[in-house]
Amino acid sequence: MKMTAENAPLPLSANAMTVLERRYLKRDESGQPTETPADMFSRVARAIASAEDLLKTGQDATALEKDIYRMMTELEFLPNSPTLMNAGRELGQLSACFVLPVGDSMEEIFEAIKQTALIHKSGGGTGFSFSRIRPANDVVRSTSGVSSGPLSFMRVFDAATETIKQGGTRRGANMGILRVDHPDIMDFIMSKRDQTVLTNFNISVGLTEAFMDAVEKDGDYDIRNPRTGESVKKMPARKVFEHVVDLAWNNGEPGIIFLDRLNRDNPTPQVGEFEATNPCGEQPLLPYESCNLGSINLARMIDDQGEVDWDKLATTVRLAARFLDNVIEVNNYPIPEIDEMTRANRKIGLGVMGWADMLILLGLPYNSDKAITLGETVMEFITTEARKAAVELGEERGAFPNFKGSIFDKKGAKPVRNATSTTIAPTGTISIIANTSSGIEPLFAVSYVRQVLDNDVLVEVHPLFESIAKERGFYSPELMKLIAEHGTVQGIKDVPEDVRRLFVTAHDITPQDHIRMQAAFQRHTDNAVSKTVNFCNSASREDVATVYRLAYREGCKGVTIYRDGSRDMQVLSVAKKDDQAEPAEKSVPMESNKGGRKRDRPRALRGATYQMETGCGPLYVTINEDTQGLFELFTTMGKAGGCAASQCEAIGRLVSLAWRSGVQARQAVKQMIGITCHKPAGFGDNRVTSCADAVAKAIQMHMLPEGEAPTKFVGNGGACPECGGPVEHEGGCCVCHSCGYSECA
Repeated sequence: MKMTAENAPLPLSANAMTVLERRYLKRDESGQPTETPADMFSRVARAIASAEDLLKTGQDATALEKDIYRMMTELEFLPNSPTLMNAGRELGQLSACFVLPVGDSMEEIFEAIKQTALIHKSGGGTGFSFSRIRPANDVVRSTSGVSSGPLSFMRVFDAATETIKQGGTRRGANMGILRVDHPDIMDFIMSKRDQTVLTNFNISVGLTEAFMDAVEKDGDYDIRNPRTGESVKKMPARKVFEHVVDLAWNNGEPGIIFLDRLNRDNPTPQVGEFEATNPCGEQPLLPYESCNLGSINLARMIDDQGEVDWDKLATTVRLAARFLDNVIEVNNYPIPEIDEMTRANRKIGLGVMGWADMLILLGLPYNSDKAITLGETVMEFITTEARKAAVELGEERGAFPNFKGSIFDKKGAKPVRNATSTTIAPTGTISIIANTSSGIEPLFAVSYVRQVLDNDVLVEVHPLFESIAKERGFYSPELMKLIAEHGTVQGIKDVPEDVRRLFVTAHDITPQDHIRMQAAFQRHTDNAVSKTVNFCNSASREDVATVYRLAYREGCKGVTIYRDGSRDMQVLSVAKKDDQAEPAEKSVPMESNKGGRKRDRPRALRGATYQMETGCGPLYVTINEDTQGLFELFTTMGKAGGCAASQCEAIGRLVSLAWRSGVQARQAVKQMIGITCHKPAGFGDNRVTSCADAVAKAIQMHMLPEGEAPTKFVGNGGACPECGGPVEHEGGCCVCHSCGYSECA
C-alpha cells in the first residue's frame, strides 16, 4: 500500500498497483514512475476542482478538491482512464470516446481519417457510421468510375489505427457501424469472418424497427442506396438476421445496435440523429461529440448493517456529476469541432462498477429475481439523483447551449446542465484499481491461475469468497486451485450450497439472465448499457437468435455476445486440462515413432530451412529429422547478436531437447503459437506475432503435407499478450485483470 499525504493507507491491491505503475502514473524519460498513486489522485482532484475558478461559480475549489480526493482514494468513484492519466498534465485530453462523421466524398473520408489519428494520438477511441458511403460498384460521376464501397475505406481507417497505436499509453480502438438497409450489408456482416482483418475495429449492425418487424413476420425489407435514398431492392430479413447470428455465434462479431431506439431517446433531435456509438457501444453520440465517463463503486455503498447506504449513494452521485461537468470545462479537446459540440450538449455518463460484489455483500445471487429488481431500483435512484444534480448545476451555471429545442425544452422542464447524465460503461481497468467487479457484469471467475514471470503459478481468489471460505472453515489452497481448474464453484461439494448459489460466474448463469440484468439497468439509463452476454461453447445459433429477440423485446439498445472458445485469439481465463488440445496444435500430425528415451544424434540428418519474417528481422528456422521423426531445430537471426538472437537460440535448444526426449512436435507448437511481443510483423494469414510464434509456424509448415495451409492462429492456451494474465470478455471487449491490458483501449 502507498500512503496519502495525511499518512493514511490507500486501499490498493497488488494488481491495482501493477496497473497504476504500468499505465497511469507519470514517468520520466527512462520509464520510471515519478509519482505515487496518492500523487496521481491529488493531481486529478486539483485539475478538476480548478474548473470552479474558470466558471466563477463562487464555490470553494480547495474544498471541492479535498472532497474529490477523498472520493477517489476511498475508491467510491473513479473517472474514465484518460482523466486519471492526463488531468493536470500537458496533454490534458480527458475523454474516452468520440464519434466522427464519415461522409460520401473522398475529401470527407480522409478528413475523418486525419481526425481519427489526432484522437488516437491523444488516447481516445472513435466510433463511425459508414452508412453514408455509397455502395461498392456504384457510380462516381466525378471520375466516371465506380465506388469501392465502405469496407474498402474501413480498411484504411484500420491501417491508420494500427500505425498510430504503436506508441502511447492507450491503444486506439474503433467502432464501425453499418445500417442493415445499406446495399453492402452482407459484405459488412461477413467482414470479420477472417479474424486477421479489421483487427482495430469492433463492428455492429445498425438494426431498424422495420427490419426487426420483417424478421418477426419472415418478410422482406427495403435496401436503400445512401447516395440517392431510393430503394434498390428487397432482401429477406430473416436470412440477413440469420447471417448476423451465425457470425456472432462463430466469433462474437458483429454486435447489434437498435438505431431507432437510440434516437427515440435522443435529447437533442434538433441538432442531429444518432448514427454511431463509441467503441464498446454504450455511448450513442452525435457527430463530433465526446462523452466523459465515470463509475460509482457500488460495493462501497453498503452500510455497517449490510444494507444499501442510499444517503451515501446520493451524495456520491451529486459529487460525481459535478466532477464530470467540470471535466468538460478543463478538457483539452483534440480538434475544435469536438470542443464546440461537446460544450454545446455537455453530455456526461455516470455509471457503476462493483455490482456483482454489491450483490454478494447483500447475499443475493446475481441470477435471482431480487437481484434484477434491486438493479432496476439502484439505477433508477442513480439517474434520478444525477438529473437533480443536472438541474442544480443548470441553475448555478446555466443550461447546456443546445437546450432550446431539446426534449427538455419541449416538456417545459427546468434548464439542465447536461443533455444526458448516465451511461453503463465497461470498467475493465478502473475496476482493477478499485479492486471490484467490472460494470454490471457477473463475476468472471471465483478463482483462477496466473502465471508469473519466474514460471511460478499463483492462484488468484476473489477476496469476498476467500473471506467467507476462511470464516466458515472450508478454505484450503488445494480447494482454491481445484476451483481455478474447474472454472466455477458449481458442482464442488466442499463448497457449501448457499455459497455456491451466491458465487455464480458469467458462465453459470443463462444468457437470458444476462439480458434481464442488462434490461433492468437500461430502463433507467439515459444512454446505453455495455455488457457481454456469455454463452457456453455448446450453445446453438438458435440460442443466440433467441437472446437477440429477447433483448429487442426487453428494451435493450444493443447486444454483444460471446460464445466461449469461439474466437481464434481467445486466451484462457481458468486452468485447462492437458487433453483439451487447441486447434493449432491439432493441425500438426502426430509422430508415430516417438518414444520416451532421449535419442543420440546421428552424424547426418536431413531437413529444411524456412525464412520467417519477424518484427526483429528475418529469422531462419532449420528443422532436421532422424528416422523416428523431428530431432532438432536451429535458428539464425538475419542480424547477428542481441537479445532476440540469443532467445531464439535458447528456443531452438529447448525444442531440440524436447524432441529428442520424445515430446511431440504438436506440443511445441501448442506452447509457442500466438505468443505476442511488441514487434509483430506482417498482415493477415502471414502475420507473425513474435519470434516464438515464427518458430511455431515454421514447425507447422514443415509438418503439414505440401500445399496444405496451416490452421490460423488459435492462441497459446496462455495469456494476455502483455503480461500472461487471464483475459476476460466484458462489454464487447477483452480485458486483462492482471495488468490492465484492453483490446479496446
